[in-house]
Amino acid sequence: MVERVIAACDGAAKGNPGPAGWAYVVADATGAPQRWESGALGHSTNNVGELTALQRLLAATDPAVPLEVRLDSTYTRDSVTKWLKGWKRNGWKTAAGKPVANQELIQAIDALLEGRDVTFVYVPAHQVDGDPLNAIADKAASDAARTQQDASGTAADLPEPDPAAAAKPRPARAAAGRGSTTRTGTTGTTATAAKRSSSGTARTLAARYPGTCPCSRPYAKGDKITKVGSSWGHPECVAAHA
Repeated sequence: MVERVIAACDGAAKGNPGPAGWAYVVADATGAPQRWESGALGHSTNNVGELTALQRLLAATDPAVPLEVRLDSTYTRDSVTKWLKGWKRNGWKTAAGKPVANQELIQAIDALLEGRDVTFVYVPAHQVDGDPLNAIADKAASDAARTQQDASGTAADLPEPDPAAAAKPRPARAAAGRGSTTRTGTTGTTATAAKRSSSGTARTLAARYPGTCPCSRPYAKGDKITKVGSSWGHPECVAAHA
């Protein structure tokens, strides 16, 4: 049995419309990031960025392997899971008789989805305990929009989400389910909450995926990590890299 590949994609526009970009990150079946790519779009909209990110992700993954796509755009999700069939029946016109926006991108996505096993999972953006893959894709897309430069890499050089957003305290609560959508139905999914230390000094988080501290020693998923220099690593290594 072929294991499902997990991925996330995101788009960004600084001004909407404004300088725009797209990005995706591909993980293995356990959710550990393996590779990522981002690109500039010039002056465009957030929706174009979101759709381009999905189109590029689908083109960059094996159509024979089941794919789970995590995204924070309900517009992109609903375009391919709810509205697409009606648009095609209506000659690519909306219910109001107007041409479908971003038609060429949506048609390209439709062609790439043909015959594939793809599940779309909506994940809220910019959450303290949000999806780590979405956070990486969001950062990469934002960087591409801001710099207007293409980029790509592997697990060794992942775009680093803003740690300040991930360190805000919030009241303890039960993990909330988030909906995942295929072209035929829905299921539930959850995310692991990040933890903040009570030291009152360096903020400490639970690692969302394995990595390597600047001291060259690795840390595992779930281990406590903090900002060490310009990277992440063991809390005890902070002083040595101050």
